[in-house]
Amino acid sequence: MPLVVNGQTIDDPVIEQEFSAIKAHYESLGSISCCERDDEFRGYARDNITFRALLTQEAQRTIPEPGAEEVTRAFDKLKDEHGGGDQFYASVGLSPEQDGLIQRDLSVNLQVESLRDSACQSLPAPTEAECRAYYEGNIEQFSDEDEVRASHIFKSVRETEKREAIFKALCEVRQRLVDGADFTELAREHSDKPAEEIDLGFFKRGELMDEFEIVTFSMKEGEVSPVFSTPHGFHLAKVTERKAGQPKPFESVRADIETELTAQRKDAKLQELVDELKKTAKIEYIEPEDGFGDHDHE
Repeated sequence: MPLVVNGQTIDDPVIEQEFSAIKAHYESLGSISCCERDDEFRGYARDNITFRALLTQEAQRTIPEPGAEEVTRAFDKLKDEHGGGDQFYASVGLSPEQDGLIQRDLSVNLQVESLRDSACQSLPAPTEAECRAYYEGNIEQFSDEDEVRASHIFKSVRETEKREAIFKALCEVRQRLVDGADFTELAREHSDKPAEEIDLGFFKRGELMDEFEIVTFSMKEGEVSPVFSTPHGFHLAKVTERKAGQPKPFESVRADIETELTAQRKDAKLQELVDELKKTAKIEYIEPEDGFGDHDHE
């Protein structure tokens, strides 16, 4: 369903690319399995694209186009960041014959960057009190690495057509665990791993698969995970013990906190700007020809 923002059409492939990136992010956090939040993520995708479109349109309306020298410097910097021209063109899938297109995009990006800077230039710097409050409210972010001990049930997925059946079967196992069944007993009955590999012992981040660590380190002691997938198959995990890391001194992380709070303020300021632009914008979600018409938001 194409999106039209003030007459600018954003076609389905762009929306689907944004949707895929959002879904991949949530999958990496272990907060979803399969497709139960796809409609929600497509809404996020449209919101993100609308945000960028309105910001870009406002930048092109209010910010003068950068000069050729500024665009050239930005282009040279971009190629340097990729390790040179050849590596740049290879990584973006373009060729030197398309330099004009690339430079036009860079010109617009510079206008957007200038608009962002202008909108945020008067924002106050975070105070020490604000930094300390953030530190104390998010102390887990500023601690040495935690350790987790977990057990798991693993089912290999070798045949694509059996994927849904295996997922449903593990969901049923999970419900039995939530209802109080013994994890080790069910693991011996259902896991494709030998009994000695049910208990994984203690581990830190970076020692196991990313997907597995993202799930287990987000869990409380005694908690059973949702069914989640890795490249090897489906898993259920139970955290049996946790060892908390010790907090780092405030002064050693203060600069990072200032950077984070500044970024949050900039994001909020830009959201305010876009919310104002939405009040006069014409935003349409175009239904397919056999749909029920357009959805306009003005």
